[in-house]
Amino acid sequence: MPGERLTVRSGADVGRFPGAAPPTRVELSIQKDGEKDQNEGGCRSWFRKICPCCCKRQNSTSYDVTDKVELVKVPTPTPTPTPAAVIGPEPTKPKAENGEAKEMEEMKLLVNSVDLLSSKKGQNRVEHHTDMFHGENLIIRRGQTFQIELELNRPFNSDTHKLHLDLRTGPLPMVSKGTHVIIPLVDHLEDERWEAKIVEHNGNKIKLSVNSPATSVIGLYGLTVTTSSTKGDAAATYNSSKNIVILFNPWCEEDTVFMDNDEERKEYVLNDIGRLYYGTEKQIGARTWNYGQFHEGILEACLFILEKSDMPASGRGDPVNVVRVVSAMINAQDDLGVLVGNWSGDYSDGVSPAAWSSSVEILRKYHATDGTPVSYGQCWVFSGITTTVLRCLGVPARSVTNFQSAHDTDVSLTTDVYFDENMEPIDYLNSDSVWNFHVWNDCWMARPDLPAGNGGWQAVDSTPQETSQGTFRCGPASVNAIRSGQVYHKHDTPFVFAEVNSDKIYWQRNLDTTFSQIYSEKKAVGHCISTKAVGSDERADITHLYKHHEGSEEERIAVETASRYGSKPDVYSSPMAEDVSVEVKMDGEGPKMGADAKLKIVVKNQSSQPRRATLHSQVAVMYYTGVLKGTIKKEQMPVELSPHEEKVIELVLPYQQYQNELVDQAALMLTLSGRVSETQQVLANQTSFRLRTPDLTITPLGDAVVGKEMAAKITFTNPLPRMLKGVVFRVEGLGLQRGHEVVVGDVGGLSTVTLTEHFIPTQPGPRKLVASLDCKQLSQVHGVADIIVHEH
Repeated sequence: MPGERLTVRSGADVGRFPGAAPPTRVELSIQKDGEKDQNEGGCRSWFRKICPCCCKRQNSTSYDVTDKVELVKVPTPTPTPTPAAVIGPEPTKPKAENGEAKEMEEMKLLVNSVDLLSSKKGQNRVEHHTDMFHGENLIIRRGQTFQIELELNRPFNSDTHKLHLDLRTGPLPMVSKGTHVIIPLVDHLEDERWEAKIVEHNGNKIKLSVNSPATSVIGLYGLTVTTSSTKGDAAATYNSSKNIVILFNPWCEEDTVFMDNDEERKEYVLNDIGRLYYGTEKQIGARTWNYGQFHEGILEACLFILEKSDMPASGRGDPVNVVRVVSAMINAQDDLGVLVGNWSGDYSDGVSPAAWSSSVEILRKYHATDGTPVSYGQCWVFSGITTTVLRCLGVPARSVTNFQSAHDTDVSLTTDVYFDENMEPIDYLNSDSVWNFHVWNDCWMARPDLPAGNGGWQAVDSTPQETSQGTFRCGPASVNAIRSGQVYHKHDTPFVFAEVNSDKIYWQRNLDTTFSQIYSEKKAVGHCISTKAVGSDERADITHLYKHHEGSEEERIAVETASRYGSKPDVYSSPMAEDVSVEVKMDGEGPKMGADAKLKIVVKNQSSQPRRATLHSQVAVMYYTGVLKGTIKKEQMPVELSPHEEKVIELVLPYQQYQNELVDQAALMLTLSGRVSETQQVLANQTSFRLRTPDLTITPLGDAVVGKEMAAKITFTNPLPRMLKGVVFRVEGLGLQRGHEVVVGDVGGLSTVTLTEHFIPTQPGPRKLVASLDCKQLSQVHGVADIIVHEH
């Protein structure tokens, strides 16, 4: 179309990694012209050379810079002079002065080469469930044997030759800290210890089976082989040019992350695609998320995050420590972590949180820029990245959404709402908030640091909300402890308990400026706690794991148990008789963006006497975090009810009244309050709802075959009678094409955009093509297409 311009931004990773997919070809059809161009600069990259003895951090003039971890061939370090000869170029041999010295020299055992047997489809990678990782490096899981092959300068003779292996990780490897491992050669392997056994002889080659304990430190290791003779001559040392990565092992019963259900392991460790839930409890939305933990560069990025955290390498053996560090490092607050949180609505100097649909681009960008935080994220992005990192490291993990999620700011374990003498909300006192939804993570592990019964799922939250021991992090908190109200167990159990099971207490200011408790709402928070089901894209409701059935004796006991450890232990008042109820309902899936929003207020008199009340209604635009931006509609509604009568009052919010006021997620809050004249009963209700946005329609075109070009048509219709400014599509498909942006520009009111993507699948099997649309006027617009890719 004349005057139309299209820009494709493929990201800084294209061309930086070997085997990068060819640039995506895009065709665009749109009714309105739009123009936008943006060039991205490249990024500098450098890496630390691994030394088996030390690993010094490079320093700039004014601050520490943590090096990038790369699983690449590293040069053999120059040795310091020691009695041991280092294998490399054959050293100059001193001339034998007698026959005995000459004989010893001829019998000296040397290593010519080490083969880590690290082929992606080889025995090591397949048996350790690491064959899905990109590349040909040796990636193994602790607590399980693996094989390596040594080529020597002569056949190995156990009577005259000695051999052992050394593995080193971290900047200062120490045997006492478990970061320098000496692996002896033994005749029989035993569990729970580092040992090696010769299992094959073939001329000058020997194959070793190496065993590791299930408590080993995870991370990147350098390997050294030391050989000598039984006659006590100087040892010779060979440094392997390739490194070994050791991960947690959910398949090993002795590992604290062990998970005994194979289908759950496939879902929570091996599945690289998931579903994230958002919206409100009555309008639950779902979007596909590419975790991509096996994607090129992601393992290196995850190891880099551990390096940058400055957690001692010796602490990487305990998943509780690792998860707690990951929780802190995924957000950028106070430690320059991966992602900058932004709830302001202004993302002009970064990417809108709603535009992301994958962890891959974020983690690779963070790694490529040597740890520069990526802009921007909100809770579901923090959670998606946390799932990626934990699954990559071998910790079973899932993203979890809590609807009506409380944010308790004063450790009272209650959510407090304050009204003045006229039953108007006192905004400056209402610091506690209830988010429409909040997304965090569950991870699976035993908790030997807690009393029995607290293992299993642990809640961990990387979204920066409150500090824990001075750092923005949360968890791991035992879900079993949360359910029973045992908030005294570490870590951060009170905060998570309040998110899912705090009571909502309403207070009214008296004439003497004191406050009286006027109402207690016991079922206000923690609804429809959701995660992706095992083995399908269905939503699984896991509320029962976090809390007993609402209103049951067990649930009330848990709340009372927890409240004794809060800052307001005496908050609960005697229950009062109530015979008038107020409820808010909506038709179908609720109001749509671009149309008038209609809600129904149902007031019911359950007594045999007439009742009169005045309802105060207030509709406010709200961030999904529960923070109100501003009120856009207020009114009073007198209600008269006959005995046992039910009345339905329709509340209409015209499009013109909200069109210029919405923020991210298009969320609104309706607050109702009032008092029954005859009984002085307080009526109170808060209902959050959102205006539904349209989906992107993705239609695959042509046959999906590895190595053969195919296409997909992406269609979007603007639901608003106004122009969308600066529309950007983001498209990605693991095994289909790399993530990239397509800058469309402006899209007119009610007009339709059709985008045709051409790409070449690289991996067979079931794949998902994910697309999202981002612009200032609309967010959470996305779509997904399932594509079965066949072998060539």
